[in-house]
Amino acid sequence: MADADLDLHSKIIPPGILDAPSAKDGAAERESRETPRDVAPLKVAHAFKVFIPEVNGGIPEVMRLLAQGLAKRCRAEVLVSRVQGSGGSDIAEGIEVHRTSALRSVWSMPISPGYPLAFWLTARRVDVIDHHAPFPLVDLAVSLWFPKKTALIVHWHSEIVAQKRLLPLVGPFIRRTLRRADRIIVSTPAMIERSPFLKPFAGKCAVIPYGIDIDAWTRLTEGQRRRIKEIKALHPRLIVATGRLVPYKGFGVLIDAMRAVDGDLIIVGTGPLEGALRQRIAEAGLTDRVTLVGYLERPELQCLLHACDVFTLPSVEDSETFGIAQAEAMACGKSIVNTRLSTGVPWVARDGIEALTVTPGSAPELSHALGHLLDHPDAAAAMGRRGRERAEDLFGLKGFLDHTFDTYRRALEGRRHGEPR
Repeated sequence: MADADLDLHSKIIPPGILDAPSAKDGAAERESRETPRDVAPLKVAHAFKVFIPEVNGGIPEVMRLLAQGLAKRCRAEVLVSRVQGSGGSDIAEGIEVHRTSALRSVWSMPISPGYPLAFWLTARRVDVIDHHAPFPLVDLAVSLWFPKKTALIVHWHSEIVAQKRLLPLVGPFIRRTLRRADRIIVSTPAMIERSPFLKPFAGKCAVIPYGIDIDAWTRLTEGQRRRIKEIKALHPRLIVATGRLVPYKGFGVLIDAMRAVDGDLIIVGTGPLEGALRQRIAEAGLTDRVTLVGYLERPELQCLLHACDVFTLPSVEDSETFGIAQAEAMACGKSIVNTRLSTGVPWVARDGIEALTVTPGSAPELSHALGHLLDHPDAAAAMGRRGRERAEDLFGLKGFLDHTFDTYRRALEGRRHGEPR
C-alpha cells in the first residue's frame, strides 16, 4: 500500500522530492548546497498576516524555518501586520521583521490600511516575494501593482474555509495573484486535486511537503530522559494533542471522546477557546484526566511527545491542510489518530499504516481509535516505527529547504529571462 501511494503521487511531486536527502544527514546548519561565496544571496521577503511572537506555530513556524534554515543562501525578511496596535520593525529569533499597524482584526484578518504600501515598497527591493496564503491583503496589493523584475511565489497553505462568505469579494484578487505567480508551492498532492483556485494553475504547482528538524526532535539530554520517565510514571496511558485552541482543531470533540477512554490527555497550546475548553472539561468531570498546559518550549514538548503512548490530531475542518504536529510526533516514533479530512492530513499519516483515521467530528470513533491503540501497545509501536520511517523519508527539513530554495532560484531565473517558471 505504501509503495502504491508513492507511485501515485510521484507524478506531480517535483523530481527528487521522494528521494530527497534524509533529515538524518543533518539539520539546516549542515546543508550541503550552500550559496557560493562569489554569488550574492537571494533577497527574499516572506509576506503574511502575523508572525512570532504574537502568533506561534502553523504558518509563522514555516516562515521561521525557511528564514533561518536558508540564511546561508537567502537574505530573508518578514512583512506582516500586527494583530492590533502600532507597527514597527524588530528582530525575532534573528529574523528581520516589519510589522504594519492594525486597527483591529475581523474574521482573523488584520485591518491594516498601510500594509499594501509596505508590501509594494518591499517587493521593489527584493528578488523574491514568498506570499504565504491565505492573506487577501497581499492578493489585493498584487492585483493593483507588482514589479515585473520580482519573482512571486505563492506558498498555498490553505483554502479560505472559516471565512467563506468573503470569497465573492476576495476570489477575483486571489485568481489574479495566481496568474501572476511564477510558482505555487503546496504541501500535499490533495491541495491541487481539491482546490478550485489551484486546478487552473496546476502546471505552476510544486508539491513540497513541510519539513521538520528530525534530529532536533529526537535528540534528548539526560535531563529530558529523566523527565520522560517521570511523565510516564504519572501518566501510564497518555494521549497528547498540540495546536492553537481554535474551532477547527476539534479539541472540543476530543474532550468529549475522552469520556469513554481509559487514559489521560494533555493538550498543548493557547488560543481563544481556552476558557470554553476548560469549562467543557469541568462539565464532563474530566479535570483529573484532561489537562490544558498552555504553550510549551520545545524541550518540554519533546518530553511529552516521547512520553506519550498516542498522538492525536482531531481536526474537524479543512483549515487543517497538513498537520505539522503529527509529523513531529511521527519523528518521535508515535502512532497517530487523525481525521479523514479531504486535505493532506490523512496523506501525512496514512490509515492502517502510521495512523488510525476517523470521521471528523465523531467522538465515538475517536474514543474507539484512541482506546484501541492504548490497549494494543505493540500495534501502536509498530505504527510509530513506520511513522518515523515516513518522517525521515518525506518530511526532513533539509529536503524542504533545498526544494524551496530551488523553486525561488528557478522562478527568479525565469523572470529575468522573460520566461516565468
